[in-house]
Amino acid sequence: MNPKIIQITSKETLPIRHQVMWSTKPLDYVKLPNDHEGLHYGLILGNELISVISLFINDGEAQFRKFATLENYQGKGYGSLLLNEIMQISANQSLTRIWCNARQNKTDFYIKFGMTITEKTYVKSGIDFVVMEKILPKY
Repeated sequence: MNPKIIQITSKETLPIRHQVMWSTKPLDYVKLPNDHEGLHYGLILGNELISVISLFINDGEAQFRKFATLENYQGKGYGSLLLNEIMQISANQSLTRIWCNARQNKTDFYIKFGMTITEKTYVKSGIDFVVMEKILPKY
């Protein structure tokens, strides 16, 4: 089975966001107020949506949010395929920077994609986050 990346709706991201990120919270907890403004992508394996990410472009920068891969498929490269696609989309748009709010325990994953840790940190529901960024090359 070859994985396929497609654009999806924000509503289609919700089950995976909820299950992977905040399963103990209500479903509304994983909705974003500006979900309607984002570009949402999913990785499909066979007929199953297994990984999702949302991209928000503002003022020449992109922020990806709510990046989640079903637990059974983590560590197999599927999330990396999806994140690479988002990086490419951002680079093709001549954006200056792509960034995210990363869980502190996931920073090594993002470093593999050329992202760096900034000094901006915060805690949400007992989880430590850090802002990570990648300055995109100008063409």
